[in-house]
Amino acid sequence: MLIAELLRAKGSDVVTVRPDTPVSELLDRLARHNIGAVVVAEAGKVAGIASERDVVRRLAEQGASLLDRPVSEIMTRAVITCKTSDTIDALTVLMTENRVRHVPVLAAGALVGIVSIGDVVKSRIRQLELDRQQLEAYITQG
Repeated sequence: MLIAELLRAKGSDVVTVRPDTPVSELLDRLARHNIGAVVVAEAGKVAGIASERDVVRRLAEQGASLLDRPVSEIMTRAVITCKTSDTIDALTVLMTENRVRHVPVLAAGALVGIVSIGDVVKSRIRQLELDRQQLEAYITQG
């Protein structure tokens, strides 16, 4: 299955923040949208990604004053991305090798979606269920 198909099924809405957004607002958006990461974008380009994990690690180091600091201070700048033409299998390998849980999707350099590890697992389960149904149909008909 291609990433484009996964995005068609799940939707392509992406929550973004600007690099100068306070960490407290980042947390508000994560909670409000029930998500684990947001793309940090500036001038229409991906500048980074900020996750719950980034916040927790920096809070442990810097304390509550972090909440007033800009997202740019905690975001991951080296963002792992994928294309709509990539496969779920290739994305699974990419996520595993790079130990990331959220991957922005780009098409012609533009942000068109984001895929989480949960989306990948859901897709895999859906495919396994379809395979099971096909095998059952084959066995009962033949």
